Amino acid sequence: MRSSSYKAVVHEFAAAIRAGAIPAGTRLPTHRALARERGIALATATRVYAELAALGLVVGEPGRGTFVRVRSGYDGLEPSRALPVPRVADLSFNQPLAPGQAGLLRRALRTMAVSGDVEALLRQHPPGGHRHDREVVATYLLGRGIDTVPHDVLLTNGTQQALDIVLRALTRPGDGLAVDALSYPGIKLLASAHSLDLAPIPVTATGPDLDALDQLCRARSVRAVYTIPTVHNPLGWVLEREQRDRLAAIARAHDCLIIEDGTYAFLEPSPPPPLQALAPERTCYVAGLSKNMAPGLRFGFAVLPGGHVESATRSLRAAAWGAPGLVTALATGWLSDGTVTRLEKDRREDAAARQDIARAALAGMNVTAHPTSYTVWLGLEPHQRPDHVAAVLAEEGILVSTADAFVTGPYRPQALRLALATLAMGELGAVLHHLRDTIEAIPP
Repeated sequence: MRSSSYKAVVHEFAAAIRAGAIPAGTRLPTHRALARERGIALATATRVYAELAALGLVVGEPGRGTFVRVRSGYDGLEPSRALPVPRVADLSFNQPLAPGQAGLLRRALRTMAVSGDVEALLRQHPPGGHRHDREVVATYLLGRGIDTVPHDVLLTNGTQQALDIVLRALTRPGDGLAVDALSYPGIKLLASAHSLDLAPIPVTATGPDLDALDQLCRARSVRAVYTIPTVHNPLGWVLEREQRDRLAAIARAHDCLIIEDGTYAFLEPSPPPPLQALAPERTCYVAGLSKNMAPGLRFGFAVLPGGHVESATRSLRAAAWGAPGLVTALATGWLSDGTVTRLEKDRREDAAARQDIARAALAGMNVTAHPTSYTVWLGLEPHQRPDHVAAVLAEEGILVSTADAFVTGPYRPQALRLALATLAMGELGAVLHHLRDTIEAIPP
């Protein structure tokens, strides 16, 4: 079949789905039936459905077929909140805020206004931050088991920019990036933006399958391994010391970089040493203050092996220069006076209480979660399509994330991710009970 004719079939289906002529949830013809109906090759029919899936219009389920997606809930891009209910309980995204944080901000801004050279906050900081500010972050990181010199720390406009800079500086289009088969959605967006080839690592109940990672690195060229070893998003695991040692050994054996995401690491009270401490010569550590302080505080940092700092600094200068001076002053002030450490302790206690509520409300369901994290991975029954369940919940005013947001390979589990941090504590139990009742009432 000519390429233009193949595209015509894709465009025809896409237009019909977007116009509602093929309703959400419709089971589409099998690949063989589509090939027969359109007089095309089976491989071409498979390609049609693959492109529709890439457009986010259909979802394929092994053994069940291909369905028109229900675009409700959070699927990895932007959630639709135009729901047919007046009030929304958002379990799709974590926006943790502690009582009294507004007062903290007011006091910090007043202090900044009357101390030091206020005008300096309006000047452009050097890419990656002033040495003093890097020293503050390096001192804070000692509490995470990372002993680094300020020169190797770059300050960024949030963790996502830190990831972007690391990939921009240290990879090239076509490089292989090994990632967990279920992982943070932002890494998929960045891999696509930098034309990297995602190589999914199968996951187990306790972490990535390291035998599979070793085999993957033997079978093909892998430039870097992206990993979340401490309080994984979305599965909540904390890799044991032996697993960390082995991951570092695999990276050394195959000369891979390690990109360690420490966004939620503060939620684990007694973590093993970070990978950066075990393999500092090849590990880039990224994290920020959005989850332990406030989502709107876009302040992040990257710790790089010394030999890569200059290239990362050039990439940072080319992309967005770095964190704004005012935000940097606010963040480093809170890091220096112990505010961040106190809030991290409060966050752990808050997350533990929310997990207690979730365990009680979802008892008997297929739940995977870290005991002091803000997420729950909720497995569904085999007959329950995540996009359909998300749509039913949206009709009830509950937004959730579907497994699709976190999938990096071909296998799409029947699951939802629930974010526990945004709702008021007093509302969480009732919302989760309602979620459970709604899911259990969905017929086979």
